[in-house]
Amino acid sequence: MPTTSSLIVPLSRRLLPLPSSSYHRILVHRATLATMAANAWSPSSWREKPIAQDVIYEDKAHLDRVLGKLRRLPPLVSPAEIDRLRTQLADVAVGKAFLLQGGDCAELFDDCSQSPIEHKLSLILLMSLIILHGSRLPVVRVMRIAGQYAKPRSKPTEVVELEVTEVVDGKTVTRKEKKEVLSFRGDNVNGYEPTDRQADPERLLGAYFHSTASLNYIRTLLASGFADLHKPLDWSFSHVRSAELQEAFSSVIESLQESLSFMKIATGTSGGKERGGAETVDLFTSHEALLLEYEEAFTRLGGDGVPQSFSTPPTRPGTPSVSRSVSHARVPTSDSNAAPSPSASIQLPRPKYYNTSSHFIWIGDRTRQVDGAHVEYFRGIANPIGVKVGPTMQPDELVRLLDVVNPDRIPGKVTVIGRYGADKVDQYLPGHIDAVKKTDHVVVWQCDAMHGNTKTSAADPTLKTRHFRDVIQEITRSLEIHREKGTILGGIHLELTGEVNEEGYSVTECIGGSMELEDKDLNLNYRTHCDPRLNYEQSLDVAFLLADHLKARRRGQQPRPDILSALRGRQ
Repeated sequence: MPTTSSLIVPLSRRLLPLPSSSYHRILVHRATLATMAANAWSPSSWREKPIAQDVIYEDKAHLDRVLGKLRRLPPLVSPAEIDRLRTQLADVAVGKAFLLQGGDCAELFDDCSQSPIEHKLSLILLMSLIILHGSRLPVVRVMRIAGQYAKPRSKPTEVVELEVTEVVDGKTVTRKEKKEVLSFRGDNVNGYEPTDRQADPERLLGAYFHSTASLNYIRTLLASGFADLHKPLDWSFSHVRSAELQEAFSSVIESLQESLSFMKIATGTSGGKERGGAETVDLFTSHEALLLEYEEAFTRLGGDGVPQSFSTPPTRPGTPSVSRSVSHARVPTSDSNAAPSPSASIQLPRPKYYNTSSHFIWIGDRTRQVDGAHVEYFRGIANPIGVKVGPTMQPDELVRLLDVVNPDRIPGKVTVIGRYGADKVDQYLPGHIDAVKKTDHVVVWQCDAMHGNTKTSAADPTLKTRHFRDVIQEITRSLEIHREKGTILGGIHLELTGEVNEEGYSVTECIGGSMELEDKDLNLNYRTHCDPRLNYEQSLDVAFLLADHLKARRRGQQPRPDILSALRGRQ
């Protein structure tokens, strides 16, 4: 009978050598599993990452109930609409269209009303008409509306002055007292009143229903001929102080109306209902995706399910010359014993996820950390997205970020939104352009001429304002820098409003423009609860300026210096 020791067979004798092809398949399988584990994405995978600008809710159970309700509610927009916008932005990226994006700094629930919505929509349509006439390019219209309720803040708390009433020696005395409270984070988080600053989950539901109402009314207006260009337009330039500007603006409108009249006579129609037609237009919504719990609740499956690659985020500044959309796990043909690279991109069939709360969402300058929660969320959705880029963004960091959020190099998928400031755009924009040009990313370059130009009012230090000359300086310099670099500034991103007060006067939050508003005029109709916005007249000033520059670019000429000089105003 054999002994126990004689039953022990050496490992080398029990396992036969594997064929090289089998060994290779095992390594490929292990590499695939490792890549899948490292790059697994889901609508909730952002929760494993560090998050900036987080909102703390005291009642987690209440928050979970609200999020459960949101997940069951219908989407606000469809994957088909989102895909249509992405297609149009691909045209913008190569200079075949122009992107106009604008709206409130932060919407208020109270602004979800007929008149404010009509004023905002009308302003965007008029601006796009002016730009279209000058550029002869289709204008992609994206509004900051139906979801732009949250606002990032530099500090979680602020000091406010409250009135305190008390009884002293039998008399009622009112005095002012400074108190530290939570910062106002937008209507979908907390209230503007200092006594209503606790984060309330019910406000997320409020954001959904107010967004739904706003979007529904916009769709109704567009379907009812609100954008019909052949309706009589009231072009009044009585607000324009400069005689030269009045003449310039009037000549543009005269030419525009003649073109519309000719088209109607020549075709016998109003120009069609297709994109770029004269009766209706495409209009898309957008907002900054700050509250990821809300965004996750509206991240839904959709689309055609075309496989997309989840490539390992690069650990180096450079970008491979071959598009990751065509890279896959490779089986060697000449050397079957060669081990596959564990970092090779693995082609994984997966369905598309869409953020159905909006057509377009963007990452703010405060939440764009490459290893952070917001970038993690953005890298998995099919929507076109924006990335705010400012002076603190290093060129190699921008490339790494693009690699992560757009590994498939989809043209127009990412809009790079520059927000440098008039005094810094020359210093930082060229480096960012050079870095992206060395890659195979095809991005939309957009100028946000608002956020880098915020100042404090000299007359009232409690008010924030922006100087119109700074806004147009950043826009014109961005246009010139892109021309020098051989790239295209594809669009602008503005905080603006067409709203008026009861007397019919526009807001007075920014200084300058054709109205020649001064610092002392800010208190006339200062309405913003957040950042200062361009009013109706100042917004049209920007549109006329852009139209002139794009017309000059189209004709190979120089822009008219008198328009820029007049709009800069007195120094």
